[in-house]
Amino acid sequence: MKALLAQTRSELMLSLRNGEQLLVNIAIPLLLLVFFSAVKVLPIPTGVDKRVDFLAPGIIALAVMSNAMVALAIGTGFERHYKVLKRLGSTPLGRGRWVLAKIGMVKVLLVLQIALIVIAAFLLGWNPGGNPWLAIPAVVLGAFAFGGIGLLMAGTLRGTVTLALANGLYLLLLLLGGMIIPFSEMPSFLGTIGKVLPSGALSQVLQSCLRSGAPGAGSAWIVLAIWAVCAPLAAVKFFRWE
Repeated sequence: MKALLAQTRSELMLSLRNGEQLLVNIAIPLLLLVFFSAVKVLPIPTGVDKRVDFLAPGIIALAVMSNAMVALAIGTGFERHYKVLKRLGSTPLGRGRWVLAKIGMVKVLLVLQIALIVIAAFLLGWNPGGNPWLAIPAVVLGAFAFGGIGLLMAGTLRGTVTLALANGLYLLLLLLGGMIIPFSEMPSFLGTIGKVLPSGALSQVLQSCLRSGAPGAGSAWIVLAIWAVCAPLAAVKFFRWE
């Protein structure tokens, strides 16, 4: 446990020193929330009075995906590319605890980012419904799911390939995940695909937790939990230090 906490602390300090990347990760979801709440360019579900009521849960899901998958994949991919991780392979830490430390670091950063998103959403007139406390385990599961995917890419691909794939996958999961475009506004086959993706599962769960009148998310919890277990296990199994 001490080794895990020490590594988590180390990863957090390294991430905080990368101020430019941290600022981008925090700023983009906030800008999307403010812009799409004010500008009527995207559809919203029927029965939703204010755009921010639909967008706030989706932007929280987007923040989880941005930090746990994209930023983690790219940062770790280049650490591996430059052989920064090589020494960890010979320590008692092991891949399992190292993966947990990386995801733990992401969860700490998400506390700050989600707090800023919630404050901005309230300033825009957000009126959350449902059971907001259930959003906490949803975000934790989402961090494990997307963190596992990010580390799987970073541990099996070259740094430049990870950079391209992480950004491409981000765009795909954003468009199909119901984060800013409701599933009800998509063609049915795309909605079906989107709901089995981690982005779709997380956005459904957060909508049900944080928006009044949102559909229940029973099966989405199961999908999200499967991703949260399988993705980190795959990262541990297939990750190569160099």
